[in-house]
Amino acid sequence: MYVDKDSRVANAEIGEQGLSGVTMKVLIGHDQGAPNFVMRIFEIAPKGHTAYHTHPWEHEVYVIEGNGAVKQKGKEYMIEKGSFVLVKPDEEHQFINKGDSPLKFICVVPKMET
Repeated sequence: MYVDKDSRVANAEIGEQGLSGVTMKVLIGHDQGAPNFVMRIFEIAPKGHTAYHTHPWEHEVYVIEGNGAVKQKGKEYMIEKGSFVLVKPDEEHQFINKGDSPLKFICVVPKMET
C-alpha cells in the first residue's frame, strides 16, 4: 500500500509541445509501485491549454476544480467541477481552461513500459 498527499508531490516535466500554462503531478506511478496505471493531476492556468493531440491509450479524467472544455474534432464539450471524461484511444483531444481560475483534474492512464 502507498499513501501520501498531493501537496508533498512535486510538479513533473511535461515533454509535449503546444502546451500553455499546464503543470502536472504524478501521484501514483512507477515510483510508487503501481503495476497497471498512472494517476496524475493536471492544472491549467486561465486561458491555458494542453496540446491538441492523440495517442493509442485512453484517459479517464475527473475535474476537481475550475471550468473548461475538452475539444475534439472542432467540437467543444464544457467541463466543470464534478465532470468526468473518457478519451478513447486514438481520439484527438485538447483540454482548455475557459474560466478565471485554474482548471484542475485527475487523469488516469495505463502505465507505459519504459
